[in-house]
Amino acid sequence: MKRRALVVDDEAPARQELVELLAETGRIEVVASCANAFEALRALQREKPELLFLDIQMPVLDGFALLQLIDESLLPQVIFVTAYDSYALKAFEENACDYLLKPVTAERLNQALDRLDHRTGHPLALQTALRPLRQLPCSSTNRIRLVDVRQVEYVVCELGGIYVVTASDRAFCDLSLKIIEQRTALLRCHRQYLINLDQVDEIQLQGQGLARIRTRSGQLVPVSRRYLRQLRSHISQL
Repeated sequence: MKRRALVVDDEAPARQELVELLAETGRIEVVASCANAFEALRALQREKPELLFLDIQMPVLDGFALLQLIDESLLPQVIFVTAYDSYALKAFEENACDYLLKPVTAERLNQALDRLDHRTGHPLALQTALRPLRQLPCSSTNRIRLVDVRQVEYVVCELGGIYVVTASDRAFCDLSLKIIEQRTALLRCHRQYLINLDQVDEIQLQGQGLARIRTRSGQLVPVSRRYLRQLRSHISQL
């Protein structure tokens, strides 16, 4: 049975060459190929591949940074692919299955797949400490950008996805609410909302354990009964 794989590389020729090599092995089904970490995040959520062929040196977010943004439940086996052997030690510190140097040969690729066949245990266990996120990867019309967490007023989960809201803008984010909560100082105030306490102007108590937050720019964010006590406790410690 073929393994489902995702290929991520910002160089189109290298990406296509690897896709063709994988097809020739007869052992891999490439479910998506991506030019950057942003596309990869979406594809990982959509396709849930078993295996990730990941370039390391990419613009904006490199391969190591991408791994730190993936929800643990979606982590696949990882084989790094790069033109620089200086990354080898770091790759194995991240518990990658293998490390391929460009240009990748068919023989070396099959060796990596053989190693994968004998690998047991959790697909990937990041050995390095997860660093707090200072910027959130977001996309809007015809552009991709990183939003400074300090400028975020709140984050909301809607039917259309996760949205990061600042005083002047609202942008779609490819990270899950869980990842943002775990990796930033944003605090949950509702099942669908995270709030930046530094951007809170006031909390308006509404009775029956409910409340809402008014941010510095005047936006209103709901607070549920479940999180009101926690929210008040955090504010009292500021």
